[in-house]
Amino acid sequence: MEQLRVAGVTGPKGSGSRPEAGSGYAVGGRLVLTSAHVTGPVGTRVKVFHPGADGDAGGTVVWAGEPGGRDDAALVLVDASPHWRPPTAPVVWGRPDTKRPGTACETWGVPDEAQREGRPVEAAQLRGEVNPGSGFVGNQYVMDLRTPGAGWPGDGTSPWGGLSGAAVFCDRYLTGIVASDRANSDHGRLNVVPAYVLHHDPDFRTALAEHGVGPAGGLGAVEFQDIADPTGNPAVRRPPVTPAALLEAGRQVVPFHGREALLTELQAWCDLGGFGAWLLHGPGGQGKTRLAHHLGRQLTATGWTVLWPRTSARPEQLLELRRTAKPLLVVLDYAETRPEQLAALVDAAAEHPGSSPFKLLLLARTAGDWWQQARTGSRPAEELLATARTRRLAPLEDDPEQRAGHYHDAAHALADALPSVEGLAGHNWTASATSLQPPRRLGLDGAYGNALTLHMTALADLLDTAHTQPADHGGDDEDAQDVEDRLLGHESRYWHSSATARGLTPGLATDTLKTALAAAHLTGATDREHADQLWRRLPALADQPRDRRDRITAWLTSLYPATVPGSPWGALQPDRLAERHTGRVLDTDPYLADHLLDGAAGTQAEQILAVYSRAAAHHVFQGRLDSRLTDLCLRHHSALATHIITTATRTDHPTPLTSALDALTAHPDTPLDVLDALHDRLPRTSHRLATTAARLTHTITDRYRTLAATDPDTYLPDLASALNNLSVRLGDVGRRAEGLTAVEEAVAIRRTLAEANPDAHLPDLALGVVFKSRGRLRRW
Repeated sequence: MEQLRVAGVTGPKGSGSRPEAGSGYAVGGRLVLTSAHVTGPVGTRVKVFHPGADGDAGGTVVWAGEPGGRDDAALVLVDASPHWRPPTAPVVWGRPDTKRPGTACETWGVPDEAQREGRPVEAAQLRGEVNPGSGFVGNQYVMDLRTPGAGWPGDGTSPWGGLSGAAVFCDRYLTGIVASDRANSDHGRLNVVPAYVLHHDPDFRTALAEHGVGPAGGLGAVEFQDIADPTGNPAVRRPPVTPAALLEAGRQVVPFHGREALLTELQAWCDLGGFGAWLLHGPGGQGKTRLAHHLGRQLTATGWTVLWPRTSARPEQLLELRRTAKPLLVVLDYAETRPEQLAALVDAAAEHPGSSPFKLLLLARTAGDWWQQARTGSRPAEELLATARTRRLAPLEDDPEQRAGHYHDAAHALADALPSVEGLAGHNWTASATSLQPPRRLGLDGAYGNALTLHMTALADLLDTAHTQPADHGGDDEDAQDVEDRLLGHESRYWHSSATARGLTPGLATDTLKTALAAAHLTGATDREHADQLWRRLPALADQPRDRRDRITAWLTSLYPATVPGSPWGALQPDRLAERHTGRVLDTDPYLADHLLDGAAGTQAEQILAVYSRAAAHHVFQGRLDSRLTDLCLRHHSALATHIITTATRTDHPTPLTSALDALTAHPDTPLDVLDALHDRLPRTSHRLATTAARLTHTITDRYRTLAATDPDTYLPDLASALNNLSVRLGDVGRRAEGLTAVEEAVAIRRTLAEANPDAHLPDLALGVVFKSRGRLRRW
């Protein structure tokens, strides 16, 4: 809870001569949430004040429930007043989603127990816990206080008079408001009006939206708030710092359109109840995340919980989702890069009782090997993901005749939002949007079928109208494929102005700052110390003093605020912009990734390879980054081998990585033990790596054949194993006749070995004969 949001509320006179007194909480804008039995009906004038501050402000009740009823709450619109400081952001609403007892909570208000004659109104902050099973029949929560008021005089009054209307929080989530002292509890328990009761009332939600506190982002699960990505809740997103932030899917700036048939299908899937998994995949900017946000918004309006897990959520935390008792949709973005989390979610679903819907929506750029591995990684996965639906998302703007209308819709929506970016409020963006002409090739260039490309073009065109000198970029304004460079040119103005304000320029070159931004995208950082280690790996920053390196961290934080607690910064969004910027820097500095790999942890190495491969896929680099990424992998193959293989099975552009594996295989100087180690790291089955695996095992077999010719006693067993592995890999690529020949040779070798040493080689021979006779190939 925040002290500056705590309020005292003075309502009209009650049955006696004294006015009703209560507590409240500023929920956003100029709205204060309090108790209906304190304020009275809609239209009533009340007074609101900050405890400990001078003066009060007037306010008008704009929504009210029934005093003493299950919705005993009210919303007060506070007048503009020097005595009232409205908050800068709306609250996050929540509810317990499990029936687990003992959920910690707190409330903060101005109860009678805290007041002393002749002194200013005092506040009290109380702790307690909520047990979801208490009060559920009457749609109430019961707060068990850790500091009961049992010592209060037994004169029929309550120590908690004046606390009515005080907000009840479970950590960061506003979960309800105090209604009354619970009877027969010796002042040790409070009745609480749940937030879900209030949000069930459409008039309450309308009042929030009309006064700048909506649309509400639904009710978060209080038990799972530490694993929830805050960017999944559009109602509490921070204001955009740069224009590109308006394109983030979670902001939903451009109105959603299209996908009606798919949305209907997804809704029907959710209505089926029970467990279900669905994989939506497609290239970046196709609208996967935007569609998931729109579906989530529809579901939260009907009482569902929609959870976007943080990338930092631990598997054991996700396993706790098995306890959920409310309809739940979990959206796992970039699912191909989060196998451990996916496995934990499947385990949670397997242990869930099934009494409420538990749906898993996976978003990925590709549905390749990673998906096959996920579905066969465990018994629960085999059972639950076997019936998962898979859909490749088609281009949204596939009708060229409708693109002009959608372009103008996007331009006007972005024009309405641009004034919220600092420094852009003075331009007439609406007039600019009206005057825009769609690109000449809008109906001819298939790239405009990508929704993000169309929206980026509209934003770049709008920003161009505000500058006499166009932003510096590397492409033709009429080429849809180069719109990322146009927007990066506009973003660079913010980079430069922020760097200047922090004293980084002219001491540091602009290119150095751009390299730092690319490095942040390539590796990320978990905290400020981790960030400093990153800067020290860059030659241009290694000799800079610590305070200047810290200012670079602060510079990035100001541009792209962190979304994960503890992380020093967030990311340039959308991802395609970050990829294009990173690609431009890598194209200029081919050895940047080498510096970053020096001392990088395993997860950082995989992130470097993944981001590098996605950047290399951008057509503007004409394959240059492909060859450089391949060379990087070859230079660092001993440290990167496992990460190369893992990333190749997950990225939508694996060619540079598989080329590196093929080059290592073909090079005569690659040691045999390195080849063996590579083979051991290959997944048992991989459609994407099947050809690479066949080449690798063929090379290994040839090497052992040569060694066995000169030293059979030592190397014949290895040759037999290599031949067996070759038979399996050849079978995977459809060369079954050659595979059968290889396994026959392996059996012949093992027969010879078994004659000389039966105890050591007969078991392998027996297995080989059995599988050969059945026409089956396997590794042993």
